[in-house]
Amino acid sequence: MSAWAENLGVDNAEANDSEGLITFLGDPFGTLTTKLDMELTHSGPASVGIIGRCKRFALYAVNGEVKFVAVSEGEDDPAGDSDPSATMAPAVLDAILKLDKDEL
Repeated sequence: MSAWAENLGVDNAEANDSEGLITFLGDPFGTLTTKLDMELTHSGPASVGIIGRCKRFALYAVNGEVKFVAVSEGEDDPAGDSDPSATMAPAVLDAILKLDKDEL
């Protein structure tokens, strides 16, 4: 995850780094993916050996309470590769701004 953050130019992206604005976390065993019910189970990726992949999703939580979830996927695009817009920053920020002030 550190290499990904470095490649994107994100500083202080390690867990528990109070200086960072974004934290990159891995899920090598799929534990969180399974708990969130975000495993990509479509037969397409599995047919080419991609097993246990996480769906493309964005989640906004405050103090452990999930306030917003978006998943980029389509019937013919289970991984959301063709249209990831629902999980990209503009859509997520728009959704956060639409929350009541009490939910922020």
